[in-house]
Amino acid sequence: MEKFVKILIDTKGGDKGPATMIKGAALALEKYPQLQVALSGDTAVITAECAALGMPMDRVEILEAPGEITNYDNPAEALFRKTDSSMLRGFAALEQREELFGMITTGNTGVVITAAIRYLSGKDRVRPALAAVLPAQKGGFTCLVDTGATVDCTAPILQHFAHLGAALMRDMYGIESPRVGLLSNGSEAGKGNKLVKETYPLLEADEALNFVGNIEGTNALSGDCDVLVCDGFAGNQVLKVTEGTATRIITDVMKYAHRTGSKEVMQLGAHLMSLYDIGSLGGGILLGTAKPVIKARGSAGESAVVNTVGMMLNLAANKAVFDTKDNKVN
Repeated sequence: MEKFVKILIDTKGGDKGPATMIKGAALALEKYPQLQVALSGDTAVITAECAALGMPMDRVEILEAPGEITNYDNPAEALFRKTDSSMLRGFAALEQREELFGMITTGNTGVVITAAIRYLSGKDRVRPALAAVLPAQKGGFTCLVDTGATVDCTAPILQHFAHLGAALMRDMYGIESPRVGLLSNGSEAGKGNKLVKETYPLLEADEALNFVGNIEGTNALSGDCDVLVCDGFAGNQVLKVTEGTATRIITDVMKYAHRTGSKEVMQLGAHLMSLYDIGSLGGGILLGTAKPVIKARGSAGESAVVNTVGMMLNLAANKAVFDTKDNKVN
């Protein structure tokens, strides 16, 4: 019998409310027989939703948490004033209970990062990075890191993020020597802003990294690198522009298909949606923590929850290492 993997799901904080998160958990339980879930939130709400959905309660735990963190909460204040929230009770449980493999939340990104440092980074207080694993043009995937955890970076921090991203691609996809690229405005070694120019020689001299040089935005998802390193501000913009462009193209294709009645174009649109619907791919994986945390989008629907659970189970199946002892950065 396959060993159970228990994942904690924060039912609050998302745009669509607890019902969507619980329905996503129910669908994930149907899809993945090795899954167990701990649902953090209002017991009465969770109990009612579970009953309505006919969820297998022998695989469901309810973690009572009456409070909620919103997108308007200040991270530092929330960390001390909202300890009864579904997110922070989830983090506390993740820290204390060995049987909990990881956590999924759609909540406030700033609070997620701050809580991860507080509960899951150990005595070294390692700086975490938020990684998005996106489909690449040449096949496979590209890990974009950072996508919003740290918007103002130094060159050593980007070097640290490069190591975290490379470790993820080794553990999750079996890539022995992940190619690491540095996001810049030109492929030449001398291109880029001050941060990029300072980071380039660090990555180039790092014998533990397979550095392939600068990567322009047009080639961000070409497949020319397995890990694309940048500060959180640039990475977040790459992620959102990519999603917006993909959504626009898919929408235009589907409109044309409906207007012309073309079955072939409709199939093309469906195929593109399956490849590039970033909103349903899952979420950002927090790296540099003792246990995996996936920050799903606030607008995540049921399918995104299922896919995020799939990502977490993939990490468990491939024994991805979430260990901070070798990832200290000043």
